[in-house]
Amino acid sequence: MLGVEPVALTSLAKAGGCAAKYSAGRLETLLAGLVPAETEDLLVGLDPADDAAVYRLDDERAIVFTVDFFPPLVDDPRTFGAIAATNALNDVFAMGGRPLLALSVAAFPEELPVEMLGEVLAGADEKVRESGAILAGGHTIRDTEPKYGLAVVGMVHPERIWPKAGARPHDVLLLTKRLGTGIVLQAQRDGVAPEGALDAAIESMLELNLAAADVVRGFEPSAVTDVTGFGLLGHAHELASRSGVRAVLDSAALPALPGALELAQAGVRTGGDRRNREFAGTHVESSADEAAEALAFDPQTAGGLLVSVPAERAAVLEATLTGAGLPAARIGRTEPGSGVVLR
Repeated sequence: MLGVEPVALTSLAKAGGCAAKYSAGRLETLLAGLVPAETEDLLVGLDPADDAAVYRLDDERAIVFTVDFFPPLVDDPRTFGAIAATNALNDVFAMGGRPLLALSVAAFPEELPVEMLGEVLAGADEKVRESGAILAGGHTIRDTEPKYGLAVVGMVHPERIWPKAGARPHDVLLLTKRLGTGIVLQAQRDGVAPEGALDAAIESMLELNLAAADVVRGFEPSAVTDVTGFGLLGHAHELASRSGVRAVLDSAALPALPGALELAQAGVRTGGDRRNREFAGTHVESSADEAAEALAFDPQTAGGLLVSVPAERAAVLEATLTGAGLPAARIGRTEPGSGVVLR
C-alpha cells in the first residue's frame, strides 16, 4: 500500500475477533422468544440454534446459510480479512457442508484509506477462493469501529448434516486445532506475548477447516461444532446439553498454541473468558488447574472442529487426520448424564 499512511486497526476496536461476541447467556435469553415459521424444510433453525441454518431444497440438496463478522484482531488489513473470512466459512464446514457463495459484511470509518479496505477484501477473497466458493458482492456501511465478515451460502445433503445435537454416550471427542487464540491476542495487546506466539496464533486462525472436514466426512461423526467465541467449554456444553449426554474432557490432553498455557498461568485473560464462564460455568464441573481451565474457557477465533465420533472409529479418524498433517487431539469422551466435566 505505497503512499498510504498505516493505521493500526486494533487501535480502533474495543474487542477483536470472536472475543467481541455477544454474551452467549444473553443471546439465549434474546432468542428464546423467537420461533421461526413452521416448515418441514427448515432442517436447522433456532430451535435449537446451531453453527448455521439449513434449509432443504429437495431430497438431495439443502442450503447451509450463516453470517459472521467482528472487529479487527490484528493490524494488517489483509490478514484481518482472511481471518474473518476463515471464521465465517468454517461454520459451513462445521455443518458438514461446502461453501458456494459469500457476500461481504463490512463497516469502516470513512477516514481510513480506501486501500486498507481493499486489502481486507483481498484477504477475504483469497480464503473464499481456497474454500471453493465465490465472493460475489456485499454491503458496506460507515462506522467508527471497523468490522468485517461474510454471509456464506453452502450446500449439504439433507441426510448428512452434522448437528450439535447428535452425540451419543461413549463417543470419543476429538479437536482439530490448538487452543489459546484469545489469550495470545490479549497478551499481544498487553505487550507481553512471547516471541513467535502471535505468528503461531495467526497461522492457526488462517487455516480453513476444509481439509479436516473432508477427512471427518468419511467417518460419519455423531455430532460436530466449531470452537469459536464461546470457548471449548461453552461449545462442549452446547453439544452435550443438546445431545443429552455428559462431556468428559481431559485437561492434560488439551492442545495449546505456543505460549498460551504459560500466558494463562501468568493470568492473561480476555473479557470473553468472563462471559463464557457466566454462560457455561454452572454446567461445568472442573478439577483442572486454573491455567488449563482458562484455556478451555478462552474465546477462539476460527477455531477447530470439535468432533464426537463413535469409539470404534475414533482411532482411525485420529490417525487419518494426523497422517494428513492436520492437528488432531483426543480430548475426552461422552457418557450418560448431563453437563461438562473438566478433569
